[in-house]
Amino acid sequence: MEKWVISAKRADFQEIGRKFHIDPVTARLIRNRDVEGDAAIREYLHGDLRQLHDPALMKDMERAAELLDARIRLGKPIRIIGDYDIDGVMSTYILLQGLRDLGARVDARIPERIRDGYGLNVHLIQEAVRDGVDTLVTCDNGISAAEQIALAKEEGMLVVVTDHHEVPFLEEGEERRELLPPADAVVDPKRQECGYPFKGLCGAAVAWKLVSMLERLAGEPPEKSYRFLEFVAAATIGDVMDLVGENRILVREGLKKLQHTENLGLQALIRANGLEGTITPYHVGFVIGPCLNAGGRLDTAQRALELLLARTQEEAAVLAGDLKALNESRKEMTAQGLEAAVELVETTSLKEDKVLVVYLPDCHESLAGIIAGRLREKYGKPSFVLTRTEEGAKGSGRSIEAYSMYEELSKCRELFTKFGGHPMAAGLSLPEEQVPWMRRRLNENCTLTEEDLAEKVTIDVPMPISYIRRELVDEFSLLEPFGKGNSRPVFAQRELTVLGCRIFGKNRNVVKMTVRDNQGFSLGAVYFGDASAFCQRAQENPRMDLVYYPSVNTYQGRESLQLVITHFR
Repeated sequence: MEKWVISAKRADFQEIGRKFHIDPVTARLIRNRDVEGDAAIREYLHGDLRQLHDPALMKDMERAAELLDARIRLGKPIRIIGDYDIDGVMSTYILLQGLRDLGARVDARIPERIRDGYGLNVHLIQEAVRDGVDTLVTCDNGISAAEQIALAKEEGMLVVVTDHHEVPFLEEGEERRELLPPADAVVDPKRQECGYPFKGLCGAAVAWKLVSMLERLAGEPPEKSYRFLEFVAAATIGDVMDLVGENRILVREGLKKLQHTENLGLQALIRANGLEGTITPYHVGFVIGPCLNAGGRLDTAQRALELLLARTQEEAAVLAGDLKALNESRKEMTAQGLEAAVELVETTSLKEDKVLVVYLPDCHESLAGIIAGRLREKYGKPSFVLTRTEEGAKGSGRSIEAYSMYEELSKCRELFTKFGGHPMAAGLSLPEEQVPWMRRRLNENCTLTEEDLAEKVTIDVPMPISYIRRELVDEFSLLEPFGKGNSRPVFAQRELTVLGCRIFGKNRNVVKMTVRDNQGFSLGAVYFGDASAFCQRAQENPRMDLVYYPSVNTYQGRESLQLVITHFR
């Protein structure tokens, strides 16, 4: 069920347009993204690296940098413990390369998803003890690893945590008491005591801030740390962080650097996927990111790290080819897992649940999160997919805006041996026999209404297609990069006539057509999706309400305006 709503946020769009030399429609789009006031609008339109916040504003950042600076000077062996997704790999690379550049004796370990699980574990601590490691630095993990960090401290190690995940807490009446790990420094902008103005950084951005702070102590200029911006941008997009505030600047500037990256591994991955030219958040999120994640899913994320550290073009080309092939295998396995999950939902009482908990014991555990995301897209419900492992059931969840996964899991924390995450995504482990109880408890506690579960299509502006001009479409590029938290603007017009539908594409999922308004103005248009359903609907009644965004179509060197239709009724 779809509910179309028009964003009705108010402001003096004519005045904003005049002041910032933009069309009033563009002014309205900016207001719809909750950007208010001259300073915020100026940063949104023209923000650059000068607007980034000082790393020293982050709680424990100066302490972490001073501790590591002293360890580097003393030549003590440092080990970085990362994570096996794109954010973890990028965080690890930034810290490893940054510390090496500062002369540190440093190496890195990325846990293996199936053998080690997420983040720090006892096995990794014991390995560090055997290897004579003096200092552990976590990135994109560690905030939930109190027990493991306590063990490292008992073994005499110095521990610095850098993370961006939610801090574990206990409810004490109306109060929440944070459960911080016993590390020597805990750098996480989500800490209650942290005064850092922007809370939405990914793990790689937090790691980069630490490297920036260390370089400041070493007397380096701030610009030196900009060599890592493409890695921060890729991690921000790949970890699906909101593209607002600081993240928007990091991604915009990082994507510019990614087009001309000097990193041989990234160059090879871009070449292997035929992405030479303009690289957008889509390319990072759906092509580059999945390749980097494929190592951690089906083999080891160390492969992705090795790619970024490659010293020759030949080595990089081989590693990029391997990761691309792994990603193709991952796609095939995901399709099979999704088919099994949908069949289970459609043929059992699961379909009645507001929170889907799907147990696929034979599914590869690394694919649980992807399949959960596909279920959420299909059914519009918070979705968990669990698989069988040697230690019990393990899985991942993907949520909708109205449901905070981390908070809901916290309400029945006694069921889990381990859990963590964000409002929109979570990971967890629990005894296999507890899976039915997890399903029951989450659904009993669920307060989602039918309205919460209805797919909401938010229309920025009801705009006649006759208003579209090339200059306006070009102006919309000021709003990029688009992604979570800064969605691509969409418009709508009622009762357009759809003419000349033609189906294209290898999977026959593209419709090309002409749309015409009541005054006879017409434009070419394209729809990606269920092409047969669209054409059948247009045949039955060619007059439709359409949600769309305008774009520029380039064909044989000629450019023309066209509409990309996203929803119809």
